[in-house]
Amino acid sequence: MNQLKAQEEGSPPVEAYGTGQRSSGEQSRESQELHLVAWDVEDAGNPKNWSRLSKYWITLQLGMLAFAASVGSSITAPATNAIATYANISHEVSVLSISLYIAGFALGPLCWAPVSEIWGRRCGMLPAMFFLGLASIGTATSKNAAAIFITRFLGGVFGSAPVSNVSAALGDIWVPSERGPAVILYSIAVTGGPTIGPIIGAAIIVNPSLGWRWTEYIEAIWVFTTVAVCFFCLPESYSPVLLARRAKKLRAEGDVDCYHPHEELKLDFKTIITKHFTRPLLMLATEPTVTCVAFYASFVYGILYLTLEVFPICFQEIRGMHPVKASLPFLGLFIGVLSAVFINLANQPRYRRISAAAGGKPVPEARFAPVAFAGFIFVAGLFWFGWTAGDVNVSVWHPIVASGLIGCGFNVIFNQCVNVLVDTYGIYAASAVSANTFLRSIMAAGFPLVARPMLYGMGVGPAISVLGAVASGMIVVPFLFMKYGFELRKRSKMAPV
Repeated sequence: MNQLKAQEEGSPPVEAYGTGQRSSGEQSRESQELHLVAWDVEDAGNPKNWSRLSKYWITLQLGMLAFAASVGSSITAPATNAIATYANISHEVSVLSISLYIAGFALGPLCWAPVSEIWGRRCGMLPAMFFLGLASIGTATSKNAAAIFITRFLGGVFGSAPVSNVSAALGDIWVPSERGPAVILYSIAVTGGPTIGPIIGAAIIVNPSLGWRWTEYIEAIWVFTTVAVCFFCLPESYSPVLLARRAKKLRAEGDVDCYHPHEELKLDFKTIITKHFTRPLLMLATEPTVTCVAFYASFVYGILYLTLEVFPICFQEIRGMHPVKASLPFLGLFIGVLSAVFINLANQPRYRRISAAAGGKPVPEARFAPVAFAGFIFVAGLFWFGWTAGDVNVSVWHPIVASGLIGCGFNVIFNQCVNVLVDTYGIYAASAVSANTFLRSIMAAGFPLVARPMLYGMGVGPAISVLGAVASGMIVVPFLFMKYGFELRKRSKMAPV
């Protein structure tokens, strides 16, 4: 029997998972000696004790969910001209088919993160992904611009579920010293999706027997396939939910004094609005770590989605390349994303040593060294791309290689920022990541809309240099956190130290 102290792992205080009202069942037990169900040290039911093979299989499934959602954000990018022609709208307006999907990423996590923290990771992701598939079919069958934009926005709202919850689910099954490689896979899925989507979309668009609608049909097929696999193979990994189920099972077997605080939560509408819906926004406004990390991650994330408009302008319109060939430079961006794996993995032995010295506890400050290095790579890539992409007299390989640096720098920053939030906030990880997702989605939704006016109004070189200057100013962020991060955590109300 698991009758351990409430402080044991997996049995945090009630307020960590919500502030629902205590039921009469709990009140009737107050006079009894209760046995709190918690994990034993070697408990096979504890997700952190599952086999390494099982953990990697779960990680792969979570990555597939995140990849399906992120591909959906960019697969229609090559179709904007076709959509504009079909719906009789301008190209600038047609870009809303991209921006509204990403805007949905901003709203969705405010709903799905609390859902996952109350009812579990599966409930927080799988139903939403099923509706993403339906929304994709809705876009594919739309008859006018309004229908396209509405279904794209809804697709983003539903597709944001794995983007905001996968990192928290990884925290459920991996201890901090081993979580790095798993988060690397997740970051490749999230950041690689937007770079692969335009290539898939371009190949579909140029096929006269398919057309722009098939970009969404293909997305729906991939989403439904992934959901089907995960429905049968993805187990619940959220410890409070698992412990609540165990307590209920033990009571059914006759041990009536067993309980877990998570099963006592009874949510009402006021609780959902005041605590769970607003928690990510509250963290974004009051937690300096969330604010600074989210702003840095949001800026580089916005640059990633800016490329969905910048690349076609530079390679197709200015250099006159075929649509499919003009989408191939996204492979340079993707290769850069993959190359970031080596930088992220190189930090793992160092992080394990620092974590071991801290008694096995997470040390978020140890995640910032790769961010400091990647900041310089990211800035170099921006300036190199800006002053070579728009000049037809310069070899096309210059901006392609530069895009690789952008992808590498971006992925390292994104990966480590997610790790920092999970390390820092623990049981509030889903809400912290949702706050990050909210801000970065707002920026990513806006950047594609300003790309064309910026590049044609200022010129490619000056426009990208402005972004490079902003990125240069952010290089100081990781250095500040390496020095003052621990003090900030000690002052936080939500970050355990």
